[in-house]
Amino acid sequence: MNGTCPPGGPEDRAARVALTWLAEPGNRAVWALVNQAGAPATLDRLLSGDIPDARLRAAVAARSAAGDPRRMAEIVMRRADRLGARLVVPADDEWPRRVADLAAMEMDTGGRINSDTRPPLCFWVRGPWPLGETLERSVAIIGARAATSYGIHVTGELATGISKSGWTVLSGGAFGIDAAAHRGALAGSGRTVAVLACGIDRPYPAGNTALFDRIADTGLLVSEWPIGAEPLRHRFLIRNRVIAAATAGTVVVEAAARSGAAQTMSRVLALDRPAMVVPGPVTSAMSVGCHEILRNNPYARVVTSAGEVLEEIGRIGEYYAETPRGPERRHDHLDEETALVLEALPRNGSVTPEQVAAEARLNLRTVLRRLSLLEIAGLVARTGDGVALAHVPGRNRHDTG
Repeated sequence: MNGTCPPGGPEDRAARVALTWLAEPGNRAVWALVNQAGAPATLDRLLSGDIPDARLRAAVAARSAAGDPRRMAEIVMRRADRLGARLVVPADDEWPRRVADLAAMEMDTGGRINSDTRPPLCFWVRGPWPLGETLERSVAIIGARAATSYGIHVTGELATGISKSGWTVLSGGAFGIDAAAHRGALAGSGRTVAVLACGIDRPYPAGNTALFDRIADTGLLVSEWPIGAEPLRHRFLIRNRVIAAATAGTVVVEAAARSGAAQTMSRVLALDRPAMVVPGPVTSAMSVGCHEILRNNPYARVVTSAGEVLEEIGRIGEYYAETPRGPERRHDHLDEETALVLEALPRNGSVTPEQVAAEARLNLRTVLRRLSLLEIAGLVARTGDGVALAHVPGRNRHDTG
C-alpha cells in the first residue's frame, strides 16, 4: 500500500468502512485501487468520479446520493463501539492471513459474483477471541437450510468431534446444517465462528438469535458489511468466498442441486483447499449437490467422520483416520494354511487329521502342525477319534465365519 496515511491508522480504518458502504465487498476494481494507492486515496478518487469502471462509477453515484460515505462511516463506528464490536483491518495482528489468497483466485464462470472475489477490506467482529488465531486451525461445515434428520445428525457428530480436537468450526449461521455445525462445536466445548452476510448487529435468521448470542459469548460473529447492513440475497453468495478462503478446508454435508453450498465448494476447489463431501442417500434431493460435486471434481474427497476430516486438513502425519472394520474374530490373523485347516473342520462332529488333509488339500505333516497351533489358540479340541471345533463361550459353536 502506497497511501500517505499509515496502514491501520484512524484515517485508513474509516476509509475502509466508507468503501464497504459504497461498494459491495470483493469488488475487483476497488480492491485493486486500495492495494495500489491506499484506502483514503481510493475513497477520494471514487467520490470525485474518477472511475474508469462504468459499473462501479454508477454504483458509487447511487450510494453517494443516499448519504455521505464518510459521515456514514462515523455513524457505523460509533454504533459498533456501543455494540461491543471491533473493526479488524489487514494491518492488525489479528487479520486472518488465508483470505489474502483471494487476490489470485479466478473463476472460470461469468457474472459479477464470480468476478468480484477479491479479499475483504475489513471485518467487523464480535467475540472474545483474536480473529486470525481462531481461524488458523479452522474448518468450515456448510450445507442445506432444509436439512434432513440424517444431515443434522451427521453434522452434529462431525462438528463435536472436530471441536474436541481443538479446531474451530466455521459456518454461516443459517438454519439446517449451519446451525447444527455451530451447535455441535458448542457441544464439544470448542470455538465456533459465524460468518454473516449482513451487519453483526442484526444476525440473520432471527430465529437463530439465541444461538448467535451464544456464539458471540464463546466464539466469534464476523461480517464484512457495516453495522445495520441488511441480509440481501446476493450478499450470501459474496460472503461464501470468505468461508472458503478463511479456513483450512470445507465440508459440505447436504446440498441441493445449484445450491449456495455448491457455489462455496467451487471457491474451495479454485483455492486448492481440501474440499470434503459427506455422501447421502441417492434418493435424497438434499444430497444431489453433494454427489454432483464428487462426480465432477476429482479433487473432492468423501468424508464420513471427524477423524477423516482432520486427516484431510491437518499436517502430514498429524492425524490418522482408522479404516472401518467389522468385529475382530479370533482367527482373523491366521496364516493361509492354518485358515484352510480350520475351514476344513466340519461344523458338527469330529474328523481325523487325514480327512482334514484331504479336505484342505494339504499334506498330513502340515495339517498336524497347524492343528497343534489351532489347539493352543483354543479354536480346535482333540476328541477320542480325531479333532473338532472347540466350543468358545459367548460364540455360536457353528460360527466359523
